[in-house]
Amino acid sequence: MPRRLPHAAGSIDLPLFSDWPNRPRQKVDFLHGKAALTHYRYLEQPAGGDTTRLLLNPVTGRSHQLRVHLKHLGHPILGDRLYGEDDDTERLLLHARTLAFTHPGNGRTLHLDCPPDF
Repeated sequence: MPRRLPHAAGSIDLPLFSDWPNRPRQKVDFLHGKAALTHYRYLEQPAGGDTTRLLLNPVTGRSHQLRVHLKHLGHPILGDRLYGEDDDTERLLLHARTLAFTHPGNGRTLHLDCPPDF
């Protein structure tokens, strides 16, 4: 049976902290963790499949934030050898489709868009 997040869109608000004995891993830690917020939205779920393509929008920028948030909810990212389950995926199926930042040389905002190949 396919695993699904509780809603087609929502937020994951779980504090993250370094898992010192298991570095470079991070973990959810309600006592010592720093705020970490990720918004998500379903993009597609193949009929009969057990995977879901999500659009993830990290509001904060904690190390491994997307990977830890999804793992904590029982939905590790395919190909994630650090936080995921054994699967036959060749690489981590996490892709930054759009990036925007201020160019350090000219001060203009630079927008980059690269659709994923999976």
